Amino acid sequence: MKIAILTTDNREYGKDYGHPTPYFGTAPQALLEGFASMPEEVEIHVISCLQKIAPSPEKIADNIWYHGLHVPKIGWLRTGYQGCIRAVRKKVREINPDIVHGQGTERDCAISAVFSGYPSVLTIHGNMRLVAAVHHARPFSYLWQMAKLEAFTIPRSEGVVCITNYTRQAVASRAKKTWLVPNAVNPRFFDAQPAPTEPPAGLCIGVIGLRKNQNAFIRALDPLAAKRKFKMIFLGGTEEKDPYSQEFLELVKSRPWCEYSGFRSGYEKLKPYFEKASLLALPTLEDNCPMVVLEAMAAGVPVMAANVGGVPDLVEDSKTGLLCDSQSAASMSGAVEKMLTQPDLARSLAIQAKRLAKERFHPAIVAKRHLEIYGEVLGR
Repeated sequence: MKIAILTTDNREYGKDYGHPTPYFGTAPQALLEGFASMPEEVEIHVISCLQKIAPSPEKIADNIWYHGLHVPKIGWLRTGYQGCIRAVRKKVREINPDIVHGQGTERDCAISAVFSGYPSVLTIHGNMRLVAAVHHARPFSYLWQMAKLEAFTIPRSEGVVCITNYTRQAVASRAKKTWLVPNAVNPRFFDAQPAPTEPPAGLCIGVIGLRKNQNAFIRALDPLAAKRKFKMIFLGGTEEKDPYSQEFLELVKSRPWCEYSGFRSGYEKLKPYFEKASLLALPTLEDNCPMVVLEAMAAGVPVMAANVGGVPDLVEDSKTGLLCDSQSAASMSGAVEKMLTQPDLARSLAIQAKRLAKERFHPAIVAKRHLEIYGEVLGR
């Protein structure tokens, strides 16, 4: 089977055009690792649009080809991604795949997939309509436009790969067909060797912003920090002019038990943090399938996360982690305290979570399920 996968090359996202090789989001990258393990079954062509020409290898695995397409700035959002659509359609015709898979509705991939002229499926990583609602997105803002684009593309694909029931419920009335398949996780996280520090350290990973709820989380932990010794390490990008980010930096600066270590992503950069952590905390207000939860589960780090969105699909309360109410300071603080004061419980949760992660989130398992979906679409 020949598959064209449209995904964002993060060299475009970070304007890192000098980087010698493409690199992708953690979920698409893990899926590609799964496909790379089945060279006799599938031929993959990864297609990404770039505003500047970047050095690119012809292949990134024995059965995975890479195609970086140069699309000038005028062909992006300001024209409804018309340049991306045309460039992708031309390349897809050259490849002549059986099916086109658009990864994400955040940028150009979904709309390029549905206009490719070939059968297409979409994966929704962030539910842009729901994210826009949380942020009260203003008309014609980026989030508002992405929400409109998502609503436009969903019914025009052959179906949506939903990584949680949260997404499935959100798109059920619009999509022709839905499939429930979780994200894959980088298999190297399973090799992590946890050795928590003393005093204990918690991790809170995510872009610093209203949706991830870091500021309320910090304030919620103030009473706990007054009676118990621990550290909470925050990892995630900030925006210099964003009022929420500015408030976050002030909160961290005034609290010795808080530490901000900037943006970190990928196994190599996250491994040392996971191996020293006593827990991962995710106090988010809205989320679909946060990769940090999957990565922590695979690494054997106990997870405390908000009972919102798709998180309950990943974490079963008191069995593979602890769920909390992210709008209740007492609930967030109580869950963190429980992790810190009951090490046997935390260890048991981590063991069960790692077992579940191997069964559900391993790349080979997730890739095999995708092949079944492609076959179903083509059979129809």
